[in-house]
Amino acid sequence: MKVGLLYSRIRKDEKLLLGELRDRDHEIEKIDVRKEQFNVSEAPDVFADVDVVVDRCLATSRSVYITQFLDAYDVPVINSAETADVCADKVKNSLALEDAGVPTPNTEVAFTTDSALETIEKFGYPCVIKPVVGSWGRLMAKVESRSAAEAILEHKATLGHYQHKVFYVQEFVEKPGRDIRVVAVDGEPVAAMTRSSDHWLTNAAKGGEVAAFEVDDRVRELVADASDAVGGGLLGVDLMETGEDYTVHEVNHTVEFKALNDAVDVDVPAEVVDWIENKVATETEASV
Repeated sequence: MKVGLLYSRIRKDEKLLLGELRDRDHEIEKIDVRKEQFNVSEAPDVFADVDVVVDRCLATSRSVYITQFLDAYDVPVINSAETADVCADKVKNSLALEDAGVPTPNTEVAFTTDSALETIEKFGYPCVIKPVVGSWGRLMAKVESRSAAEAILEHKATLGHYQHKVFYVQEFVEKPGRDIRVVAVDGEPVAAMTRSSDHWLTNAAKGGEVAAFEVDDRVRELVADASDAVGGGLLGVDLMETGEDYTVHEVNHTVEFKALNDAVDVDVPAEVVDWIENKVATETEASV
């Protein structure tokens, strides 16, 4: 098959995928999104004969819009425009999980600093403020007092971008010093790891220590439900342990897996490429 890889920077994750695809003699079209133009009525020539496009855009905005163009061009893309749209926005992500009955942290959205402060006071301290768009734990704040809340809200209100005036407030979940990242394909777990830290943010990008995690039946159920809620695909599902159960706090659509690949015995890029091959084969058979 011929695979188009959308990118703006080739990181270790993309190198792992490219290496696996080359080892299997698949043809690869690397597509630097910074150099392409996307017409509303006609697809660029670079997409003319690809069997599938894998979106590995670093910037969320590019991912959201380019997948919409590919959908309009009838070019198969992983992940779909629907999935990218839901996962790129924390509000849409939370609404999708809640609507599907997936346990997720209590979340409230406000649009002024006064109403946001009311929400924070209602939740009590600590609670968490997150940007509606973002990754790697950036611009997230654990709010531990009213004075801290007032300062954070004032800073967000003056940042300028309209998204900073959407105040996404979430309960603080007392997790056991770690969270869980599961990489899944259409709801089926490929591998999982814990990310541990003394800091309240345990992201691997923030320096969290990773270790393999054995997926139990409950995690498997929640991952499948969360995947369905956002439209399926190649996803990173993030969970926290809450005593006897788990809560799903986020689903990521351009998931990084280099840390996971180092932490587990599973060959993650090989499993991902297996899934891509099967997906392309199934869609080819269906179109015949």
